Amino acid sequence: MRLLFLGDMVGRSGRTAVYDRLPALISDFRLDFVIVNGENAAGGFGVTEEILLQTLQAGADVMTTGNHVWDQREAIEFCERQERFLRPANFPAGTPGRGANLYRARNGAQVLVSNIMGRVFMHPDLDDPFQAAEAILSACPLGEQADAVIFDFHAEATSEKQCFGHFVDGRASLVVGTHTHVPTADCQILNGGTAYMSDAGMCGDYDSSLGMDKEEPLNRFLSKMPKGRFEAAAGEATICGVAVDISDRTGLAEKVAPLRLGPRLAESIPSFWNA
Repeated sequence: MRLLFLGDMVGRSGRTAVYDRLPALISDFRLDFVIVNGENAAGGFGVTEEILLQTLQAGADVMTTGNHVWDQREAIEFCERQERFLRPANFPAGTPGRGANLYRARNGAQVLVSNIMGRVFMHPDLDDPFQAAEAILSACPLGEQADAVIFDFHAEATSEKQCFGHFVDGRASLVVGTHTHVPTADCQILNGGTAYMSDAGMCGDYDSSLGMDKEEPLNRFLSKMPKGRFEAAAGEATICGVAVDISDRTGLAEKVAPLRLGPRLAESIPSFWNA
């Protein structure tokens, strides 16, 4: 199975780049399943139902989120009826929406996708992400109900992301970090066969501060005083993510590589996609 995960989609610029690029990526490289993190899609803060539906129409199979999931208040309502929208699974019991779900890929495989949020330096401080993952894996193990298992681990600390990867190694197909908006260079397959990347990066304008217009963040570092609101940068976006080829027999990763397409970063297309 061939899977693509795209990192945090930021503002109109990030959305436009994803919508423009994703359909051709799916058709040209015969992608079986696509996940997009959309928690910054609405002007940098949260996601609307319209944006969710447009992202699904562009070819995404699932949208994951993170700490900005409720920034657009309508998400509290539509999360219940939109099965392809995930919020972090380790929110307290009774939180609306779902943190994990089983989906059918284009090749017929059953794909378990889970959104988990880290706790180190994160707000709000949610339930234990490791226990949440254990419960999810126990309910839907790889090789039994699920042909592939994907975790979007939305967290600040690289150490927490790495330890989470090792915790589920051999029991998941992919653990990919989101939230910090900068693609990392540690794409690898762990000892047990789980593909791992500390951060997928963002789909947004990299002539910015993490996808935000750079003037206001720079002002706050210099003056410690806000002059205005953070606004999503409006320049041409680069899309970043991670590509994984997953064994149809074991559900574990066979190949993994970063994807980068756009004007600011060195472009990278997985070589095995052309095989």
